[in-house]
Amino acid sequence: MSQTSTVRRARKSPAERREEIAAAARDIALAEGLAAVTLRAVAAKVGVAPGLVAHHVEGMDALVADTFGRIVADELVVLLRLMHEQDAATARLGALIDAVLGDEPNDVTFVWVQGWALGARSEPLAERVRAEMDAWQAALAAEIARGHERGEFGDADADAIAWHLLAIFDGLGAHGLVRWRDDPSRADLTRRALAGLLGVPAHALRP
Repeated sequence: MSQTSTVRRARKSPAERREEIAAAARDIALAEGLAAVTLRAVAAKVGVAPGLVAHHVEGMDALVADTFGRIVADELVVLLRLMHEQDAATARLGALIDAVLGDEPNDVTFVWVQGWALGARSEPLAERVRAEMDAWQAALAAEIARGHERGEFGDADADAIAWHLLAIFDGLGAHGLVRWRDDPSRADLTRRALAGLLGVPAHALRP
């Protein structure tokens, strides 16, 4: 006579479940874009009912905003780490240009573009987009100010140049998604523009 036993599935804590939902939303956003982060899509990715996802998040607008923020903040951490492998400010900025404007568009660029578009109709997302843009601008300004202090750059408005560089990254990154005008390379165009703002030769802005 056989005997059956029932194995109960371990119930995850609310914190574990929220992290699982956040990870699923991130995977979806990177693979398909922010617009694909829906209640049903996240639930299917996690393998639970949509109602359970709804129970653990403040709302889909908040989840999309948090997903955007996590992705782009993580990217900035990685890029700053890459820059800090160099000592000279010119080399740091050169490494950043090459990483951001490589030959192929990256998934995070698409997340940024959708963040701007979807944020026009979602204040939680718009607020997070603004915060992450501020973080980028502050990081760029700090590197430019460091270069000035080291005597690598002349007198320069670090905040203003950082905004210029951020606008170039955003615009050319978006162009790269549809592979518009790849010759000369987007990285070289950026080097030339930034060199003019900093008063250095373009070839100096290389890692």
